[in-house]
Amino acid sequence: MALSACSSGTEGSASAPTTTKPAAPAAQVTISAGDQASPTAPITVKATGGKITNVAVTNADKGNAVKGELSADGLTWTTSEPLGYGASYNVVADATNADGKQTEQKSTYTTLTPQAQAYPSLIPAPPAAGATFGVGQIIGVSFDKNVTDKAAAEKALVVTTTPAQQGSWYWIDAKTVHYRAATYWQAGTTIKLDANLYGVNLGGGVYGKTDRSVTYKIHDSWVAKADGNTKQMQILHNGAVVNTMPISLGKDSTPTQIGPHVISDKQQQVVMDSATYGVMPGQPGYYKSTEYWDLRISNDGEFVHENPNTVNQQGNSNVSHGCVNLSPENAQWFFNHFNLGDVVEVTNSGGGKLPLWDTYGDWELSWADWQKGSALNG
Repeated sequence: MALSACSSGTEGSASAPTTTKPAAPAAQVTISAGDQASPTAPITVKATGGKITNVAVTNADKGNAVKGELSADGLTWTTSEPLGYGASYNVVADATNADGKQTEQKSTYTTLTPQAQAYPSLIPAPPAAGATFGVGQIIGVSFDKNVTDKAAAEKALVVTTTPAQQGSWYWIDAKTVHYRAATYWQAGTTIKLDANLYGVNLGGGVYGKTDRSVTYKIHDSWVAKADGNTKQMQILHNGAVVNTMPISLGKDSTPTQIGPHVISDKQQQVVMDSATYGVMPGQPGYYKSTEYWDLRISNDGEFVHENPNTVNQQGNSNVSHGCVNLSPENAQWFFNHFNLGDVVEVTNSGGGKLPLWDTYGDWELSWADWQKGSALNG
């Protein structure tokens, strides 16, 4: 039987269509707007439809480059250091799309120019390595310009205590703010103050000049209790009485001020001159003498110190010009054990309260009244 031949042609078949992949859209680059911006506000570059390949930010006047960081996904670049006040920056940013096509974007970014910059001095000054302070030590900041937005300043002043203790700020005047706890610091406390003030608007066109940080360490509790009635001073170390010594406080015409005093200076000898508070040579009550083993407890001339001339009155009567007089032996003991920030509490002296502004009169206020001095508690 004959078999028919089968056709091997391609009749009826068609060629596969040719397709062209569309070009990827160009990457879009966005640079954050900056016109009179805060120097702490970062310059930000963002890319969509591609990834950032290069960013250059340079100070237009100085020519120096500003550091920045690129996100892991390559979509965001941000400056990583503060900018300057009153500066202009040139920004050039490149991004590449999926096809490798590059897009470039340029911009100018400017920062604000303050009318004035306020420098924050720290209270007390940053201590030498190993230096410590007593449980009554007040910390604070003194600006060299008036601060009208006190709340903004307080928010920028961060205090961290270890162990944690409640504390609050109090404005002594338009330039000075102090910080204390509700009661004396716990022995062994570490106090860290971070003054994050650069770029902060302090009001009236004044901005913070710089950031500053400091750490203070509180040593054992040393508190002296000087009683004008008994003419005795008890010495308490971590709450326990370890010594008692006879004293002579201020006489009736120059009484020692009452309340907690904080030691703010310590000198082996000091020349005490009544002219420093207005009693001049030739006037009644004038004096000038060198005293030893001196610990200052107020800015207007009150000290704990040696006075050999009043040893017979010590324990019996108050005859000083406002200081706490001790015998040479007791004064040297006191000098060797008490240091900056330690406390001398004066009672029954016949004097008025130590003024708040007198160096560290801060503990005169109740905790409730102290809190009222904060701009954040109004």
